[in-house]
Amino acid sequence: MKRRSFISRSLGVAAAATAGLSSTLVPQASAQAAPGRDYYELRVYRLKAGAQTAPLEAYLEKAAIPALNRMGIKPVGVFTEIEPKEAPAVFVLLPSTDLGLLASAWLRLSTDPAYRAAAASYLETPKGSPAFERIDSWLLLAFSGMQRLEQPDYSKNGKPRLFELRTYESYSEAKGQKKVDMFNSGEIEVMHEIGLGPIFFGQALTGPNMPHLTYMTSGENAEEHKKHWDAFGKHPVWEKLKNDPQYADTVSKMLKWMLKPTAYSQI
Repeated sequence: MKRRSFISRSLGVAAAATAGLSSTLVPQASAQAAPGRDYYELRVYRLKAGAQTAPLEAYLEKAAIPALNRMGIKPVGVFTEIEPKEAPAVFVLLPSTDLGLLASAWLRLSTDPAYRAAAASYLETPKGSPAFERIDSWLLLAFSGMQRLEQPDYSKNGKPRLFELRTYESYSEAKGQKKVDMFNSGEIEVMHEIGLGPIFFGQALTGPNMPHLTYMTSGENAEEHKKHWDAFGKHPVWEKLKNDPQYADTVSKMLKWMLKPTAYSQI
């Protein structure tokens, strides 16, 4: 999908959401977007097998993130896979309560002289050695059960940490909404309680492979993160929720990535 089309569609979808309208693009429960709720753009820069991420990361660190921060988009998270199973990829997370700002941010960069100067080598990359192959992008609306991005102290302070990004696809919009409801009805609370360090929960408004939701948890290291997931699996609230018939068949496919933050990531 071309970037301009993505922005137009994103604005249209979110306008319906904030107006409290239901549509085929936005599940009805998500249409009650409250003021102050986060929107997220999750974008994934996909590189060719064997390509180096250094040129792209230099651009993100020195040009894109400072300019996005000047617009008010922060913190910006940048992550790479701990054990890549496919070609290299760089994951970027942008949060904002201002949908118009988020949707137009990448186009507005061209009006920032400091950005243009810092991004010159990236913007003039020759065809024979591109900084990336493709960019995937999703617009997400934060769940009512966790309306803003959160960071545990180890994330805020830049201490050793890892992140787990999960996407749950559903076979129907109704079942996709039920999975969101399931999180809001107790899963998020349990994750906080047992120390899974949730960062964000978002329901996809635009992007490929809908309907789906995406969320991120975190940990100080792999061992602690596993302990927290084990505790989650044994928690009585989770046991009750997973056996509740209304939440049956809500996930048809799960994707997950274990991620590490780049040195300059703000998450």
